[in-house]
Amino acid sequence: MRHLAVILAVLTLAASAAAVAAEAGAQITVALLPKKKGVAYFTSCAAGAEQAAKELGNVTLIYDGPTDGSPEKAAALIEKWTLKGVDVIAVSPNDPEVLAPAMQAAMAKGVKVITWDADGAASSRSFFVNQATGTQIGEAMVDAMAKDLGTPAGKVAIVTATLTAANQNAWIAAMKAHLASAYPKMELVAIKPCNEDQKVAFQVAQDLMKAYPDLVGIFGISSVAFPGAAEAVKQAGRSGQVLVTGLATPNAMKGYVKDGTVKSVVLWNTRDLGYLTVRVARALADGVLIPGATSFAAGSLGSKPVAGDAILLNNLLVFTKANIDQFDF
Repeated sequence: MRHLAVILAVLTLAASAAAVAAEAGAQITVALLPKKKGVAYFTSCAAGAEQAAKELGNVTLIYDGPTDGSPEKAAALIEKWTLKGVDVIAVSPNDPEVLAPAMQAAMAKGVKVITWDADGAASSRSFFVNQATGTQIGEAMVDAMAKDLGTPAGKVAIVTATLTAANQNAWIAAMKAHLASAYPKMELVAIKPCNEDQKVAFQVAQDLMKAYPDLVGIFGISSVAFPGAAEAVKQAGRSGQVLVTGLATPNAMKGYVKDGTVKSVVLWNTRDLGYLTVRVARALADGVLIPGATSFAAGSLGSKPVAGDAILLNNLLVFTKANIDQFDF
């Protein structure tokens, strides 16, 4: 009986391995949902996702999202893809609470759901494809501002995308902690949202400079908040007096870096983030990415660490006048 049990166990494992192998060759559809379609940051992520889909050869990629950043419209897209029967939905949630019911309903229907770029409730997805930890990103921005100022002292403010963006709230928490411990003479005086709109970010930055005439720095912590704030400083004739740093694609910031409005731009390779997301989606669909994994084989990106249920891209980049022309995204 013992021998029979062993034989049955071996056959079961072999059958499972064969099923995974067969599934790995099957065509799947992955739907990639950005916070806001039409933003250069997410467009470059989509380019990396397309690259991964092409390399794999068995992934049909759908890239779509609300052009106004509406979480309600994003939820409607998730519901549409669920009814269509896509295999994996990858979500960058603008408002996790609004999107969670649609994401959970998709999972209940057998659709694999992951988050990328920004996270949602753990109950609404299997894994999170994270560019880096919130602590790493928040501290990198604060360190960049401190270095750019030379003397890390004075009033600074943050322009964020929305007050409901989970990833940006995590970065802000890390920024506050790092300011308090490493740069106590830098005083955070305001945190303002721009609703992921560059024109609003421009106006918010103008208002901040009026409210705090002695402001020395503005953090723009989204890919539209940063250029919007930089343009406000430039038009106010305060380049070099109010330094701006944060997160954005190098192409969006080259002009501001070259004219001195911005000294440092912090980001990650956005194409790599999109690429990693599709690789994770494929592995999840195949059943080869399971809870408890500590590393993930990400194609041309090599091995990436897995921390709990988060796959980390890592490799934060800092773009300056010396290197920004080397990057094109």
